Amino acid sequence: MINILKKNVELTKVKHKKDSFAKPTKEKWGLEKETDNFANKVKLYRQGKLSDDDFRRFRLQHGAYGSRLRPDYSMIRIKVPGGEITPEQLEKIANLSEAFSIGSAHVSTRQNIQLHWVQLEDVSEVMRGLVEAGLTTREACGNTVRNVMCSHFAGVCPEEVFDATPYSMAIAKFLLRNPLSQNLPRKFKINFGCCSKHGLVSIADIGLIADLRDGKKGFRIYLGGGLGAASFIGHLLEEFTPEEQVLSTCMATIRLFDRLGNRDNMARNRMRYLVNEMGWEKFQKMVLKERAIVEATISEFTKNLYQVHFNDDSYVPIKKPLTKFNKLPVIETNNISGTGNGYDRWFQTNVVSQKQEGYSTVFITLGAGDITANQLRSLASIIREFSSESVARNTPQQNFAIRYIYYTDLPLVYKKLMSIGLANPGALTITSAVGCSGTTSCNLAITNSHRLAKEIQRTLLELGFDVDNDLRNSTIKISGCPNSCGQHEIATIGFFGGAARIGNSMAPVYTMLFGGNGSEDGKLGKAIMRVPAKKVIEVVQKIVELYKNEKLPSETLDMWIDRIINGNGNGNIKNIEDIKILLTPVTQLPPFEQGQEFYQDYGNDVKFSAKTARGECAA
Repeated sequence: MINILKKNVELTKVKHKKDSFAKPTKEKWGLEKETDNFANKVKLYRQGKLSDDDFRRFRLQHGAYGSRLRPDYSMIRIKVPGGEITPEQLEKIANLSEAFSIGSAHVSTRQNIQLHWVQLEDVSEVMRGLVEAGLTTREACGNTVRNVMCSHFAGVCPEEVFDATPYSMAIAKFLLRNPLSQNLPRKFKINFGCCSKHGLVSIADIGLIADLRDGKKGFRIYLGGGLGAASFIGHLLEEFTPEEQVLSTCMATIRLFDRLGNRDNMARNRMRYLVNEMGWEKFQKMVLKERAIVEATISEFTKNLYQVHFNDDSYVPIKKPLTKFNKLPVIETNNISGTGNGYDRWFQTNVVSQKQEGYSTVFITLGAGDITANQLRSLASIIREFSSESVARNTPQQNFAIRYIYYTDLPLVYKKLMSIGLANPGALTITSAVGCSGTTSCNLAITNSHRLAKEIQRTLLELGFDVDNDLRNSTIKISGCPNSCGQHEIATIGFFGGAARIGNSMAPVYTMLFGGNGSEDGKLGKAIMRVPAKKVIEVVQKIVELYKNEKLPSETLDMWIDRIINGNGNGNIKNIEDIKILLTPVTQLPPFEQGQEFYQDYGNDVKFSAKTARGECAA
């Protein structure tokens, strides 16, 4: 079932001032003819020869998402399989952003890169430019298999048993434009993890973690996870799935969803609802039976479309594993001379030692995923100069990771990042708040989660929360509505947007959740209380204050929150009800006449009103 190509792939030499090694040529995902097709469909739509619904289905399948309340503008979602992107691709996105968008790009929580507010007639030109760089928007939206994710630590994580990246790329390539995945009941998501901590496998329709049994490569595969108005953690299909059954397992699962998924009720047509309503044991048996059918009937032609490309070991810059720099997510600074407090702070919160001796991964802190065109170009230059693998990966935390940087180059990398405004600390800490696009572009959003995430990041960095080891493992994630594009349900402290009438006025509010995480044994957050938007930062500060007063020795914030959720607290806070009582005074708003700013959302200077339109997540 698996066709492995090791040495017969085209190889190119990558130069580095300290090293040189060969890499496979980057995959070309885009097709020129699709850009012409899109331009023709736009003309037909403008001429009234294509209905709104038919055009909507078409553009979503090709990655053009409607902009908030403005049908003549689009958000273009660029698929970045596995999150792996080259300097040339970053430069192309920068150029396209300046020519057709707003001069910046947005990194999503699913390793896509988005360009906002592109005029509908310009979408095909953006697509054409992306094809030139080997990128595509095909199936980035709509009822298809979306961008296949892979942990940004894959290949460098000390806890992984092998690199899952080649498998994620093979599945992504196999499913792209595949008739199997063109008209599913709803969108479908596949995540690959490097280890039990990274990859968000528990919240995907199919989540796969690299595993090794008796020297044989394979995966632990989870099915039926997902976030939204109703969320579920995925179920383990079997103890071990050998690598030769990865394709057949994915095909079997997608085929079952295609046949049995609910096509009538958009609110309940994700695969997680099918699994929940059918029951896991029944669904599990059906998948295993369907897999046997796939393996018995699949053609050689189809099998050969799935090719896992590995580099020969001689092309990978690995000498031997490190022994003292093998802890994720951060390393200490006692073995390197800094260039001031700013460098030390950045080093502690943005740098990870790899399992490859002498190499580090550097994380670029973005504000809720935003990066300017000029910063993209400068980042491309830094990747070329300092990364031995000459690519970057974007992360579910809406940041970039640049890997294979020589340990001794870190001070110079920091100076380069400082010069372009990308040396903010805190990428791997609670201060790097995740925020979906919210009301800046999304039809379904109620609140400006995007701006709130930036305000949280700014405030918490000013308070030094990024260098507080007690807070390091915790996360804050924010969505502008209950649909969880900001992944609020797997955050230590999560928020999703809504509206509330306070007196005679409407105010933007968030429902706050505690205790979620996205690890292999993932856990969904528990709803605690509603918090007005302009009180969220104050509430977060109060939670940290209460935690500091109540925590046990060596207890981190996420550990303390778990204890409170389970009713095992001590002191003044024993359970959720106790903390709600202490937080309630902080959440109170003055009357509208005495504090009009509290009745305005972030990024808006007028009175709040909850406006939404038809969602663009499904075709």
